[in-house]
Amino acid sequence: MPTGTIIITESDDDVRPQKIVIYARVSSSENRPNLHSQADRLVGYCAAKGYQVNKIVKEVGSGVNDNRKQLQKILADTSFTVIVVEHKDRLTRFGFNYIETLLEGQGRRIEVVNLAENSKADLREDLVAIIYSFCAGLYGQRRGKRKTEMITKELLDEGDNAVS
Repeated sequence: MPTGTIIITESDDDVRPQKIVIYARVSSSENRPNLHSQADRLVGYCAAKGYQVNKIVKEVGSGVNDNRKQLQKILADTSFTVIVVEHKDRLTRFGFNYIETLLEGQGRRIEVVNLAENSKADLREDLVAIIYSFCAGLYGQRRGKRKTEMITKELLDEGDNAVS
């Protein structure tokens, strides 16, 4: 321009279009009615923010379970740029900051609607789930050890019989 003003326009190619996914989770089937109301609240939030929601995912599973199929699908699908959750603990009870950091490295983000702390009942449920998980692991290890010992004994017995 003759005035010396420089106008810079951003091209739409530089801006990745937002693809929004809502993730709602409850820890047990008895809380299923809350799952639907949680998803409805998140839809309302997204509408108020002007987001166009591309997918709503509802899952029943413990927040300490790191093998939730629906969450894994969302995390693996790099086309989703924003994951909207009601509370941090609805995504995961442990390692939220790790997930957030990894997603940011991919140009994605988590949007947490309510940053308030969790109820004591939720924390109790998590503690029970952690204890249950550890106990299952211990008992599974013992069962595995007994099975290994049994197979080893059978193989040794077969070896002794083959030599005779």
